[in-house]
Amino acid sequence: MKNLIRFDDIEARLDELKTSYQLAKPFPYVVIEDFLTSDALAQVHAHMPAPNEENKSSDYVFAKNKFENPNFAGGAEIFQTLREALLSERFAGLLSAIYGRELFVDPRFLGGGIHQGGEGSYLDMHADFSRHPANKDWLRELNILLYLNKDYDDSYGGHLELQHKETGERGRVAPRENRLVLMLTKGHTLHGYKPIKFPKGRYRTSLAAYAYSVDTDYSAVPVRSTQWQPEDASMAKSLLAKASPTLVKMKTALLGSNTERRSAVVDKDKD
Repeated sequence: MKNLIRFDDIEARLDELKTSYQLAKPFPYVVIEDFLTSDALAQVHAHMPAPNEENKSSDYVFAKNKFENPNFAGGAEIFQTLREALLSERFAGLLSAIYGRELFVDPRFLGGGIHQGGEGSYLDMHADFSRHPANKDWLRELNILLYLNKDYDDSYGGHLELQHKETGERGRVAPRENRLVLMLTKGHTLHGYKPIKFPKGRYRTSLAAYAYSVDTDYSAVPVRSTQWQPEDASMAKSLLAKASPTLVKMKTALLGSNTERRSAVVDKDKD
């Protein structure tokens, strides 16, 4: 399948998309509708894998019934082709034009891939880690979220909740089918989703990828793990959220990272 992403249509609107990204509140983000072609979308739905316990999120008390599969390209051919499209120079050029700085997508999809939320799933508000765990010179710049929820209804919930950590200003985006969200990811860009009410047997589904730039100014942007800011949390959970960066650092030093172990080891010669 040659044309998965509607590049021509999106590239024709780059100036508009860049302006929308820059002016968005509570922080820069942009929504791109109808990202995949109809044929590609049909193939993705036809071959969507079921989640399994091996891919259960490592976010522990800060997420519920959430699964992450960074090795999604190991299944049906459509996912391998989609992976190649997301790692293409053309897609990187699109991201760079909107963002205003040269970007590239993590080929390991560490922390990304197919995300699926089951019954009652939620993800507490948080700011993502600042640098790639395995490549500290890679500065995380954008979250790339492609929603794949067929026949979505607002009553299902699961909206992407956005909040500026410093101003408290908020926004939200419905996870509608074939909607791509590009959002800034920094220390102040809190995001998550509230408990979902999807019909039984259906999952809140997205394909997540992350765009990076090369940056060695560690004094300006030090290495920082995910910082949690759960809402309406118990005192114990709030204290755990504050202690989480230290606890994660200790756990990783002793046992390694579950997220990194799940991510694919990519042989670039085979891309």
